[in-house]
Amino acid sequence: MKPKIWLSSPHMSGAEQTYIKEAFDTNWVAPLGPNVNGFENDLQSYLNEDIHVAALASGTSALHLSLILLGVGYGDEVICQSKTFSASANPIVYQGATPIFIDSEKETWNMCPEQLEIAIKDRISKGKKPKAIIPVHLYGMPYKADEIHSIAKRYGIPVVEDSAESLGSHYKGQNCGTFGDLSILSFNGNKIITTSGGGALVTRTPEQKQKAVFLSTQARDAAPHYEHTHIGYNYRMSNIVAGIGRGQMTILDSHVKNRRSNHDLYFNTFKNFEQITFLPEPEGHFSNRWLSCILLDSKETREGLRLALEKENIESRPLWKPMHQQPIFKDAPSYLNGVSAELFERGLCLPSGSNLSNEELDRVISAINMYFAVC
Repeated sequence: MKPKIWLSSPHMSGAEQTYIKEAFDTNWVAPLGPNVNGFENDLQSYLNEDIHVAALASGTSALHLSLILLGVGYGDEVICQSKTFSASANPIVYQGATPIFIDSEKETWNMCPEQLEIAIKDRISKGKKPKAIIPVHLYGMPYKADEIHSIAKRYGIPVVEDSAESLGSHYKGQNCGTFGDLSILSFNGNKIITTSGGGALVTRTPEQKQKAVFLSTQARDAAPHYEHTHIGYNYRMSNIVAGIGRGQMTILDSHVKNRRSNHDLYFNTFKNFEQITFLPEPEGHFSNRWLSCILLDSKETREGLRLALEKENIESRPLWKPMHQQPIFKDAPSYLNGVSAELFERGLCLPSGSNLSNEELDRVISAINMYFAVC
């Protein structure tokens, strides 16, 4: 069998070992230490805004803490992009709140501003003003930040920016991860940089960061014994994991360059295929192209291509199934225009890793060409 080509595999720089060795040599094997502080500072410098970063165990934990910081609780409603991974929506349920799903627009595949405002007006008319809005920069493509944040401000609703897939992307020159009242990052194994598992919460004030760190370390009060006046969580990133992150930060820009190069290669190769279309970058948008995605002319073509790639031991994946179509969320209120459902029917993610070799890219392209030659 031919070697496996993965959708998005980890890509190490080599510098990670230096930080990990230092952690072992100094016995900093805990959810605190110089690598944690250093990684947070690296992220703050990279994002280049007046923000504060708390390194956590996952992007999901960052979303959960965001909702806690905003006071979301039982019976509340939180607006969430439907076209996303379930981790964007699950923390809403952790808090006993109800997710309200918003469909996509066609230009970026992200939250539709028109449907967002319709939903807000309707929820308010029902006596349920949403407590937060969670838009997502899907596959690294920035959402329409001007429109989304203008609507949020108009109705006085805070935004939790899900930037799990978009570190290295920017909108009108501003880095993704700095638009929200609170923002989250992910360093899962398949992300643009990885710490094997991990995430971060980006806050606007040092007080918010301090509260997040307090809650993420089991909410232990200042006392010689273990004293607790709040429910806490085991959400803090360890010094070992943060060391991986520090090494990854040294090659973040090159990872973005490589992934954008992958996308450009696919685009230039298949732009004249009638069965294939690509997601362009609207004016002002710069995507890290975390995953290179295509739309096929039908669900049958999409599935046929996926299976043809699988036969060649090449991993590909349909676009995220919308949350409003997920069995667990089937009863949640949704405001739809049909875009996300169509994207799921016809969309496919191609191998996109920053460590793909020319030989591997040639294999992917050859397999796609072969499929369309015989179908």
